[in-house]
Amino acid sequence: MASRGVVGLFLLSALPLLCLELRRGIPSLGIKDLILLSGRIFLLLALLTLVISVTTSWFNSLKPSQGHLKEGEKENEKRRRLVRERQQEAQGEKASRYIENVLKPQQEMKLKKLEERFYQMTGETWKLTAGHRLLEVPDLPEEPSETAEEVVTVALRCPNGRVLRRRFFKSWNSQVLLDWMMKVGYHKSLYRLSNSFPRRALEVEGGSSLEDIGITVDTVLNVEEKEQSSQ
Repeated sequence: MASRGVVGLFLLSALPLLCLELRRGIPSLGIKDLILLSGRIFLLLALLTLVISVTTSWFNSLKPSQGHLKEGEKENEKRRRLVRERQQEAQGEKASRYIENVLKPQQEMKLKKLEERFYQMTGETWKLTAGHRLLEVPDLPEEPSETAEEVVTVALRCPNGRVLRRRFFKSWNSQVLLDWMMKVGYHKSLYRLSNSFPRRALEVEGGSSLEDIGITVDTVLNVEEKEQSSQ
């Protein structure tokens, strides 16, 4: 398409030259002159055609073919996609390592500190010691009703200021008091029960009932932390 336009352009540019030659040769224009003029014109056209053909071929050789261009674009797009995928994988691995090595330990440490602070404020520090778990605390018997006979109410004054109350049968084993103390969060290895007045440690024996250890009326007991020497 471009070569045809160039040929037409050269023909148009050669047309004035042809008219000039014809005007000059009209007075004495013979057959020989016509033949020479036609030869010049054809020679000029041949030269122009040759120049145009060579030039067009040279330009076409400089341009990459459409097929190679598309293949090159596809290959470049494929390489860019692979690079993006590798970058995303690297970022994902980096984020996973950061979560596993930094964020997760920080969160665990924060939870541990909050748990320690909570137990310290509530006086339930025994939960932080090894070997003492709530699963070790036996279940308490069902609390007697208010109208039941031979029942005594025990008030438990905790180190954090809480006062808990519960009813017990006088005939129950005195060990139930230690079970109750552990149930509310104070392990017997770290805490003990004591009478309010006179203030002395409550002697809880395995085979003794509440009545046997002197709890025959409503009583207030204190939860006290054991001294270092008594542990």
